[in-house]
Amino acid sequence: SAPIVAASTQANHQHHPYHINTTQIDMTTRPSSTLITLATCNLNQWALDFDGNVQRILESCRLSKEQGASYRLGPELEICGYGCEDHFLENDTFDHCWESLTQLLDEGATDGLMCDFGMPVLHAGVRYNCRVICHDRKVLLIRPKTAMADNGNYREGRYFTAYSTPANSSANCPEKHLLPTTFSAQFGQRDVPFGLYHLQCADGTTIGCESCEELWTPQASHIDLALRGVEIIGNGSGSHHELRKLSTRMELMISATRKCGGVYLYSNQRGCDGSRTYYDGCAMIVVNGRIVAQAPQFDVHDVNVITATIDLDDVRSYRASHPAFGVQAARMAADEGGAGINGLMCDNAHLVFDPTNAASFNKNRPKITEESMALKIVAPEEECCLGPACWLWDFLRRSGAAGFFLPLSGGADSSSVAAIVAVMCILVTRAARDDPEGEVAKECRRVCRQDQGNSLWVPSTPQEMANSVLHTTFMGTENSSNVTNSRAKRLGDAIGSYHLSIKIDLMVKAVLQVFQITTGHMPRFASRGGTMTEDLALQNIQARLRMVTAYLFAQLLPWVRGRSGFLLVLGSANVDEGLRGYMTKYDCSSADLNPIGAISKGDLNRMLVFLSKEYPGFEVLEEIANAPPTAELRPIDAATATAEAGHSQTDEEDMGMTYEDLGYFGRLRKISRCGPVSMFKKLMVTWSHLAPSEVAAKVKRFFYYYSVNRHKMTTITPAYHAEAYSPDDNRFDLRQFLYNTRWTRQFRVIDDIVAQYPDSEQDKDKND
Repeated sequence: SAPIVAASTQANHQHHPYHINTTQIDMTTRPSSTLITLATCNLNQWALDFDGNVQRILESCRLSKEQGASYRLGPELEICGYGCEDHFLENDTFDHCWESLTQLLDEGATDGLMCDFGMPVLHAGVRYNCRVICHDRKVLLIRPKTAMADNGNYREGRYFTAYSTPANSSANCPEKHLLPTTFSAQFGQRDVPFGLYHLQCADGTTIGCESCEELWTPQASHIDLALRGVEIIGNGSGSHHELRKLSTRMELMISATRKCGGVYLYSNQRGCDGSRTYYDGCAMIVVNGRIVAQAPQFDVHDVNVITATIDLDDVRSYRASHPAFGVQAARMAADEGGAGINGLMCDNAHLVFDPTNAASFNKNRPKITEESMALKIVAPEEECCLGPACWLWDFLRRSGAAGFFLPLSGGADSSSVAAIVAVMCILVTRAARDDPEGEVAKECRRVCRQDQGNSLWVPSTPQEMANSVLHTTFMGTENSSNVTNSRAKRLGDAIGSYHLSIKIDLMVKAVLQVFQITTGHMPRFASRGGTMTEDLALQNIQARLRMVTAYLFAQLLPWVRGRSGFLLVLGSANVDEGLRGYMTKYDCSSADLNPIGAISKGDLNRMLVFLSKEYPGFEVLEEIANAPPTAELRPIDAATATAEAGHSQTDEEDMGMTYEDLGYFGRLRKISRCGPVSMFKKLMVTWSHLAPSEVAAKVKRFFYYYSVNRHKMTTITPAYHAEAYSPDDNRFDLRQFLYNTRWTRQFRVIDDIVAQYPDSEQDKDKND
């Protein structure tokens, strides 16, 4: 493709781009102008999609230049995608990254623009997660990451080594990285400084790097950079969404610049890059504790670029007005042998612009603002739908599927999944109609099978899109109620899905007849004289046949409708049910994707109520949220069935605990890292209105069922990660799945504590 700007001259290509500052820099020598326009971005990168990633990076560079920026920051590992995981152990990944960087420079991405790229680098036989800063087709610095993210979903220490400055290294003699021969042959550069340096531009601008996890550490990199006089700090990140996490991330950046002064740019991936996590963007620019620009957290566009014009004198004045900052900066300079001694001089880099020079005029350049933007943080109930909706859109369009198939029971969980797909259709339809020739519209046409010829078709309403991509089916039995069937149909109509209502009793009876012919026995429900073993088996066969039916319909419905392709089956088990194991193994919880697998029942109900008020026509969602959850797998007992539930069987009665209790258990088990004894001690205080024996009984019941059912997590459907207490066994919650379910030592300690309380004997008599 053609360069995005005119190529630099060959003479400039051959000029060595940097030299090491061997004498103290005179920090008082400043150009007449101190105005600079900076850019950062959200990019929807995809692991190992090197060609696609390059195009998105090029687009971000083009948009940055269009708005007058002279510096552009990109996300962590943007060239290959953050989620390559064990592919980082392959040398091919590193080779392809250098090929991509060569392409970026060759197509003019860095012409007139200093770019901070994220990519892995193999240096001296060691894999590092690096920032690679380039300008005018030269690599100025490779800056390795010093702190690996190894908690929760992160496994950076498995692939990369945290960098430490060699003992024999000095500012006057930096460590060098030998560039690939093909790169050297094309751009005339043999090596580049490698290490923890910052850049000192010819116009006095100073730029440093902090990489994702380093911001969260006690000795964050930005502190030393600020004390060394660095004014602009870029943080390229790969931070995934988690409910209620954004405010913490924002506060870290705000407090960093409020305390130290400076300009802090944050860039993040945004989207599903091939796994369970959704990177939630929200790139921002912060100046002296004020947010001056913020990109969307949730969006269906692949590239978001934000820019800000800043007067660097504001930073210098802010720092100079804090005596304590000056004392510490002077002390660091004395310890290191002079201010700016760790800076790499970039003689050809001029980043500021002169507003009095007509050549610097750019009508798209953002104005300087002295005001702080209001923080854009959506409520958790809105996060619950927006994050999974964007995640599903990425998965749908990148998988090549023709849509989704969802078993819709009319209960809160499956209705939440349907509502999330509806929100996806709303977001995509809005973006497609805003720009019928844009990338979102093109993807929408392809997914909806409307991409033949030169048509600029876009859905007229979200319901029109939903009818193409969402297929819902109520799979009833003789144990199902008319109430849930009605809710499922009304919700399908409101969303616009292709909805069916079927009975699977014939399948259930056929399987039971095979069992009876083979064994001579016919199981019965407990209410009809059977044992609990028989009762559970009869419930499970209904649930498992729904899974088989779901995959049959997902494979054939496109054919029935005269379309090509296949449907992705969506599951709908929430995080609390996964934690308790309240699901049938290989039932409708087994699917291709589960957008609510890490969201609690309470958050889902709040989301349903929010959507019922936010979108006209979705009022049925509030009715669903207020209905008692029921599996509808046992025969209806007319004497105990309620009008709201439509059934006598309820989830909380079956589980022996409430969803609210499960939220407590889940947070204490995972977030607070509690075993049975420490959980019991904490809940004795939290639930002080209950007798210790009652608390003990609840804790024991939870750990019994948790350990009995833990094996179900080994086959759980890939779920959108949203909650810090997710029991996902794949990578987030790594624990055994064969337990001593009696917990003999742990429960004995709890019993000993309970015995010390005066109510223990009385409660023991009650239990007996």
